[in-house]
Amino acid sequence: MISPTGAACPHCGWPDGAEPFHVVSRHGTAAGRTVWTRCGCGSLQVRIVDDRGTRVISRSRPAVAHSGPGA
Repeated sequence: MISPTGAACPHCGWPDGAEPFHVVSRHGTAAGRTVWTRCGCGSLQVRIVDDRGTRVISRSRPAVAHSGPGA
Protein backbone atom coordinates (compact mmCIF):
# COMPACT_ATOMS: atom_id res chain seq x y z
CA MET A 1 0.00 0.00 0.00
CA ILE A 2 1.24 3.50 -0.87
CA SER A 3 0.58 6.12 1.80
CA PRO A 4 1.55 9.78 1.60
CA THR A 5 0.96 9.98 5.36
CA GLY A 6 3.46 7.17 6.05
CA ALA A 7 3.69 3.39 5.66
CA ALA A 8 2.34 2.92 9.18
CA CYS A 9 0.03 4.68 11.60
CA PRO A 10 2.09 7.43 13.24
CA HIS A 11 0.08 6.99 16.44
CA CYS A 12 0.45 3.26 17.07
CA GLY A 13 2.87 2.02 14.39
CA TRP A 14 0.47 -0.50 12.82
CA PRO A 15 1.29 -0.95 9.10
CA ASP A 16 -1.22 0.70 6.73
CA GLY A 17 -1.60 -2.45 4.65
CA ALA A 18 -2.08 -4.81 7.59
CA GLU A 19 -5.29 -6.23 8.96
CA PRO A 20 -7.25 -5.85 11.08
CA PHE A 21 -8.80 -2.46 10.66
CA HIS A 22 -12.48 -1.66 10.94
CA VAL A 23 -14.25 -0.49 7.77
CA VAL A 24 -16.59 2.35 8.71
CA SER A 25 -17.99 3.01 5.21
CA ARG A 26 -17.32 2.56 1.49
CA HIS A 27 -18.30 4.93 -1.29
CA GLY A 28 -17.95 4.45 -5.03
CA THR A 29 -16.53 7.36 -7.01
CA ALA A 30 -15.92 7.97 -10.71
CA ALA A 31 -12.24 7.12 -10.19
CA GLY A 32 -12.60 4.15 -7.80
CA ARG A 33 -13.65 3.91 -4.15
CA THR A 34 -13.24 5.91 -0.98
CA VAL A 35 -13.02 3.71 2.12
CA TRP A 36 -13.23 5.13 5.65
CA THR A 37 -11.51 2.86 8.18
CA ARG A 38 -10.62 2.96 11.85
CA CYS A 39 -7.20 1.76 13.01
CA GLY A 40 -6.88 -0.34 16.15
CA CYS A 41 -5.76 2.78 18.05
CA GLY A 42 -8.93 4.61 17.01
CA SER A 43 -7.46 6.81 14.28
CA LEU A 44 -10.01 7.42 11.50
CA GLN A 45 -8.42 6.95 8.06
CA VAL A 46 -9.51 7.82 4.52
CA ARG A 47 -8.30 5.30 1.94
CA ILE A 48 -8.54 5.69 -1.82
CA VAL A 49 -8.80 2.49 -3.87
CA ASP A 50 -8.23 2.91 -7.61
CA ASP A 51 -6.17 1.53 -10.48
CA ARG A 52 -2.99 2.63 -8.64
CA GLY A 53 -3.84 0.55 -5.56
CA THR A 54 -4.89 1.53 -2.05
CA ARG A 55 -3.54 4.63 -0.34
CA VAL A 56 -4.20 6.24 3.02
CA ILE A 57 -4.65 9.91 2.13
CA SER A 58 -5.71 11.29 5.50
CA ARG A 59 -5.98 10.21 9.13
CA SER A 60 -7.10 11.66 12.43
CA ARG A 61 -5.64 11.38 15.87
CA PRO A 62 -6.66 8.31 17.89
CA ALA A 63 -10.05 8.33 19.55
CA VAL A 64 -9.98 9.67 23.08
CA ALA A 65 -11.17 7.24 25.73
CA HIS A 66 -13.67 9.02 27.97
CA SER A 67 -14.11 8.28 31.64
CA GLY A 68 -16.29 9.71 34.31
CA PRO A 69 -19.93 10.88 34.23
CA GLY A 70 -21.63 10.53 30.87
CA ALA A 71 -18.95 8.29 29.40
